[in-house]
Amino acid sequence: MTTDNAGEWARRRTFAIISHPDAGKTTLTENILLASGAIHLAGQVRARGENRRTRSDWMKIERDRGISVSASVMTFEHSGLRFNLLDTPGHEDFSEDTYRTLTAADSAVMVLDAARGVEPRTLKLVEVCRLRDIPILTFINKMDREAMEPEALLDDIQDKLALDVSPMQWPSGSGRRFKGVMDVRSNEFLVYPGVEGIEPGKAAKRIALDDKQIGSVLPDDEMAELMEGAEMAREVCPPFNDQSYREGHLTPVYFGSALRRYGVRELIDALAEFAPGPQPEPALIKGSEAAVDPASKEVSGFIFKVQANMDPNHRDRIAFLRLASGEFKRGMKLKAETGKAITISSPVMFFAQDREIADEAYAGDVIGVPNHGVLRVGDSLSESGNIRFSGFPNFAPEMLRRARLKDPLKAKHLKKALESLAEEGVTQLFRPVIGGDFIVGAVGQLQFEVMQERVSAEYGLDVTFEPAPYETARWLSGTEADIEAFGDRHKSAIAEDIDGDPVFLAKSQWEVGYSEEKWPKVKFHRTKERGQGL
Repeated sequence: MTTDNAGEWARRRTFAIISHPDAGKTTLTENILLASGAIHLAGQVRARGENRRTRSDWMKIERDRGISVSASVMTFEHSGLRFNLLDTPGHEDFSEDTYRTLTAADSAVMVLDAARGVEPRTLKLVEVCRLRDIPILTFINKMDREAMEPEALLDDIQDKLALDVSPMQWPSGSGRRFKGVMDVRSNEFLVYPGVEGIEPGKAAKRIALDDKQIGSVLPDDEMAELMEGAEMAREVCPPFNDQSYREGHLTPVYFGSALRRYGVRELIDALAEFAPGPQPEPALIKGSEAAVDPASKEVSGFIFKVQANMDPNHRDRIAFLRLASGEFKRGMKLKAETGKAITISSPVMFFAQDREIADEAYAGDVIGVPNHGVLRVGDSLSESGNIRFSGFPNFAPEMLRRARLKDPLKAKHLKKALESLAEEGVTQLFRPVIGGDFIVGAVGQLQFEVMQERVSAEYGLDVTFEPAPYETARWLSGTEADIEAFGDRHKSAIAEDIDGDPVFLAKSQWEVGYSEEKWPKVKFHRTKERGQGL
């Protein structure tokens, strides 16, 4: 695929992979990297001649449990394009991290389990994509196992996700009967080689449907079944329309088996052909609403993720910066909205956990900015300091726990650890104005388990998270006098978040409603824009 003359940024394709847990997202991610040559063995990344065993799931708890709980960023080249792959957490307890990662994506690959179709987590992720008009390409995985009928899978997508479907391939059987897929556009059959799978980086063998060789792969009855299904799909489903796809109304559908690497190369080719490059990003420029065009000369971008201690040998802290415009050069000074200038002297590109120094980067790229507590999720950076990107909310936590140390003499160390992890945006930290306890807020129980393990592994602290006497939290806004009056009546339930903003820790949803009714001049907020006051 050729690019226009708009410059290097036009070669960028930044996409996220979304799925319900266990649909095969991590396997697909590794085999995309394998097929593109970014890694040489599944589970291994090779960086500039050095063998460094890493995985896209690099955190210990992820390896132990076989789940993704931290969004990873990986870069690879294919068909003259540079791809930035954002591997989002699959577990629902980390939905906020996924939401923020999708702010950095220009398109998404939705992975479905062929036996299960659209599952609840997928539904929520597609809703987020729809909020941001992110186009979705669908990969129906695990066709080498018993699956739903393809017609039922397409109906499931249409009914549950309100998406038009355009099958670009049509499968022949599933499980033990799976022989491969028909390319609907070229009338070729892509042969499934069996459990040995496709050689990394290779495309499936293609046989024209009118070639006599096809009889050695598909018996007459299976060929008739394939042709009948494909013909039905042509009649019932709309043809692929690029505009409808880019507007998020239609999804092209592909079939395969990530584990056997079947269909992976074809999926990458589809991304190269259809996935859009960097798009204009809505922002406030000098306080006025505008859109930052990727072709703009001014370098600008936003922090969508912060990760501490990626390398356990160094207490590093990496801010993930999605560039929205301009040509970035190593050593540039960029300003935050506060006007503070930051010299970015050691920016990095990511290959799973491995990294390389980035001498230059363009709109659509994701670079890591090493820093020590300077940059937070939601921060905007630009040469002028006049650009502020938005869309990075904190959500009211669904679970609150009290952090307790086995050794109370290490309270200062705990404060540092909890603040550092909260700044990554995965959990929230509240400090009651009365008492010395820390209250940690999260979406689900797994977040507390991950935090407990990370505090132990990365900071050497033995901490437990006990039930707190609160159920939920609300950020407060209003006049200083009104908030102070409310606080005087609810001293034991008032806390400050990591930005120092006032928070009401409520014992129940009923208490929130009662307080809203009794204190109409005080606003109780479920969300708060990251890095900004209320």
